[in-house]
Amino acid sequence: MSLKSEIYKMLRIWNDIDAIRKGKIKQRIGRRIVGKATGRGIGKLFK
Repeated sequence: MSLKSEIYKMLRIWNDIDAIRKGKIKQRIGRRIVGKATGRGIGKLFK
């Protein structure tokens, strides 16, 4: 894996921990699911 992907992975975990501390993990998970679905939908449009 590249250094960039390792940094992104580390930051994603860091932000998950921060969301747990702030009690906003449900919002984070929801946004992640919506973001993935949106990305897939847009990807299918331009295929």
